[in-house]
Amino acid sequence: MAVPMVSCGMYTSLKVIERQPISSPSFFNGSLALNPVQRLYITPKRLALSGSTIIPKASAPTAVEDGSAQETSAVPTPKVIIDLDSDPDATIVEVTFGDRLGALLDTMNALKNLGLNVVKGNVCLDSSGKHNKFAITKASTGRKVDDPELLEAIRLTIINNMMEYHPESSSRFAMGEAFGAFQPYQKIDVDIATHIHVYDDGPERSLLCVESADRPGLIVDLVKIITDINVDVISGEFDTEGLLAKAKFHVSYKGKVLIKPLQQVVANSLRYFLRRPTTEDASF
Repeated sequence: MAVPMVSCGMYTSLKVIERQPISSPSFFNGSLALNPVQRLYITPKRLALSGSTIIPKASAPTAVEDGSAQETSAVPTPKVIIDLDSDPDATIVEVTFGDRLGALLDTMNALKNLGLNVVKGNVCLDSSGKHNKFAITKASTGRKVDDPELLEAIRLTIINNMMEYHPESSSRFAMGEAFGAFQPYQKIDVDIATHIHVYDDGPERSLLCVESADRPGLIVDLVKIITDINVDVISGEFDTEGLLAKAKFHVSYKGKVLIKPLQQVVANSLRYFLRRPTTEDASF
């Protein structure tokens, strides 16, 4: 996917264990097509995913992960990027929080507890901070992660760990309102923050771009809405940038680009859901 990202050099050699052929060109076919992995019940310290996602309130720790607690003034914008496009064999995760993050060993261990292999790539510094990258595969298959619930668990695990070891980051996360040591520094107007665009991306797929206020479970919700319209999600990238979530999905309908009327249906469905975050499914 053509998404501007910080250049961090090449990865160290990654071994993918038990590589298996991909049986379908689409990660999420038909409806929500979740892989037959167990429903995710993560240790209470982290989060639990069942229906709606819940993560516990992060408390200020006595020691932080390879760093120290810092003042909330001039807190940088934390970023968590989950990329399914740039590597054919692994899901790439990038975590940035200014220059405040250390080796993230606790975060890596928390991800391994989800049944994942985690290999750390190169770390680079630029004007926006320190960029930590990981290559993640399923421990059971050695293949990249494509299940939306597991992708959401990865995202929330990283955010939860960051709020735990760097409590000041909760003032820059939307989820800090419910689970953080500090309240978010501003409220996001959902109507203003929601932007949806669909572009042609070759003869066989379209590029769907979604930007909205962040909240738990958003990856699962977006994929479900898209696939409920019988649109296939082929691959994508999901970025959490502070209070906002930005997703880019490669999508297709029966192996073709989305025609204009279908583009409008997808955009309207997503916009309706995202602008009414408390709407019950039964009212659709």
